[in-house]
Amino acid sequence: MKLFSLAFFFLNLALFVLFTVLSTARYILFPGVWSRMLRHPVQSLFLGTFPMGATTLFSVSITMIYGTYNFGGRVFVYAIWILWWLDVAISVLCCWGTVHIMITLQEHSVESMALAWLLPVVTLVVGASTGGIIAQALIPYSPNAALLTVTFSACIVVIGLAFTMMLLPVYLLRTIVYGYSKGPGILSVFFPLGPAGQGAYAILLIGSAYKSILPLTHGASDGLLGTPGTGETIDVICIVVAFALWCFGTMWMGSAFLGLWHSLRRVQVPFRLTFWSMIFPNGVYANCTLALAVTFSSTFFRVWGAIYAVGTLLLWIYVAVQTLRMLPSGQIFDALPMEGDIGRK
Repeated sequence: MKLFSLAFFFLNLALFVLFTVLSTARYILFPGVWSRMLRHPVQSLFLGTFPMGATTLFSVSITMIYGTYNFGGRVFVYAIWILWWLDVAISVLCCWGTVHIMITLQEHSVESMALAWLLPVVTLVVGASTGGIIAQALIPYSPNAALLTVTFSACIVVIGLAFTMMLLPVYLLRTIVYGYSKGPGILSVFFPLGPAGQGAYAILLIGSAYKSILPLTHGASDGLLGTPGTGETIDVICIVVAFALWCFGTMWMGSAFLGLWHSLRRVQVPFRLTFWSMIFPNGVYANCTLALAVTFSSTFFRVWGAIYAVGTLLLWIYVAVQTLRMLPSGQIFDALPMEGDIGRK
C-alpha cells in the first residue's frame, strides 16, 4: 500500500509539473489569452485549482516522504513549510482577487450561477488542512512555528468556510428557481462536498495540533495558552465542528445523487474533462469520513468511509481510462470553458 501511495504521489507530481509548464507556456506565447481568461466568468475560477493541486503535494510530502521514510529531516520540513506559505499567499490572492474580478470585470446573474464559484474560496480550506499537517511535523523543531502555522490555518479555514456558506444559498436559490444545470454542468452538483469534507478534515487536524502544542510552557505561558486543558478543550470543539460539517456535506451528497439521477434519466452526458471535477469533492468526503472513524473509533464511519473511498477510486479509474481512450483523437482537449461552462445551465 505504501508503494502504491508513493507511485500515486510521483504521478501527481509529474502531472502537476507538466501542466504547470504547459499553462505557463500558453500564457507566455499567447499573452492575450491571460486577459481573456480573467474576464471569462467561469474559466477564471479555475485559477484556484493551481494552489490546491500544489498543497496536496505538500501534504503527502510530510505524511509519507518525511513521516514514513524519514526523508530530509528538519531541512525538508522547513522547506515544505516555506513552500506552504508561498502557496497560501497564492491562495489568498486567488480567493480575494478572483472574487474582486467577478464583481468588477465580469457579468453574472443568479440564473447563470455556477458551483465553480466555490473554487477560488476552497483554496483557503485546502491550504488550512495542509497547514494542520505541517504544524504537527514542526512541533519537535519549533513549537512557536507550529503554533503560528496552526493558528493561521484556523484563520483561513474559517474565512474559506464563511465564503462557502454565503455562496451555497445562492446556488440553492438558483436550483429551486431555474432547475438543475444541463449537460456536463450537472457534474458540479458534487462541488459542495469539497469545502464541507476538506473543511471538516482541516478542523480535525487543527484541533489535534492544538492538543499537541498546548499548553505552552514558555513565552505567553501565563495566559490562556498556558492553561492546562486548553489544548484538549480546543480539540473537542474542533471535533464537534468537524462532525457538523460532515453532516452538512452528507446533506449535499444526498442532494447531488438525486440531482444526478434526475438529469441522467432525461439526457445522456457525454464524457468530457469535467468528469474529473467529481474526484476531489468525493475523495475529501471519504477522507473526512475515515478521519472521523479514527476519532470516534466508530464502525459505522469506518465502513461507510471505506465504501465511499472504494467508490471514488473506481470513479477515478473509469475517468482515467476514458481520458486515455480519447487521447489519440484529441477530442478530449476541446476548449471546454469556451464551449460550455461547467455548472451553468
